[in-house]
Amino acid sequence: MSGDLGSGKTKFTEGFLSYWKLEDEISSPTFTIVNEYTKKDINVYHFDVYRLEDLDEFYAIGGTEYFDKGICIIEWGELLESILPKYIKINISKDDNYLNVRYITIEFKGDFNDNLSNFNI
Repeated sequence: MSGDLGSGKTKFTEGFLSYWKLEDEISSPTFTIVNEYTKKDINVYHFDVYRLEDLDEFYAIGGTEYFDKGICIIEWGELLESILPKYIKINISKDDNYLNVRYITIEFKGDFNDNLSNFNI
């Protein structure tokens, strides 16, 4: 996910986690880099890589090990785009005239083949 500070990236993640009834547990991972949420047979990893200097820091914390373990939601994910084979990029922007209005764009990056036929938004 990308967007300015305060655009609603963590709030969007809270909504995403509400599907699994995990929204009450959410906190911003700004200082911890990653928060882990588990429910039955689903793992969700919420990253905030804003404070990382470069990809080497992400590798050093073992960040890529999470990719095969569950759903990874990455705030400030531009830093990692070069190492992701496929991902859904969500950009959230604020409306300059209305404080509570957000614009969301969704792009599918990489080779998704026909897997999108089962994808509902």
